[in-house]
Amino acid sequence: MPRILVVDDDVEILDLLRAMLEREDYEVLTACNGDEALKLLDSEVIDLMITDMLMPEKEGTEIILLLRKTQPQVKIIAISGGGKGDANHYVHIAQLAGADRVFTKPLDRTELLRSVEELVT
Repeated sequence: MPRILVVDDDVEILDLLRAMLEREDYEVLTACNGDEALKLLDSEVIDLMITDMLMPEKEGTEIILLLRKTQPQVKIIAISGGGKGDANHYVHIAQLAGADRVFTKPLDRTELLRSVEELVT
């Protein structure tokens, strides 16, 4: 069973993504910020990370860049609602940092699940 780490400081989105992925029989770990995510990445083996771009502690870009250096085999999906800027700007930065797929919020459930399946198989 593929293991997925979901990282988002918005607890509602974190819970929604966890429930959606668990219904599809994925094992899901969660982190509320970048520091929590990095601790989990040091101690757990994961196949895919879904990360928000704008968060306290460490932002998505920092996590993506570090993961690409330390565990390049892990697939990455970056998501952004934009915050103070345009969400497309943040997901473009995520692509440049090494994200495999990017999505803007609100998320399209079907597209997200299709991407998850493609990346973990």
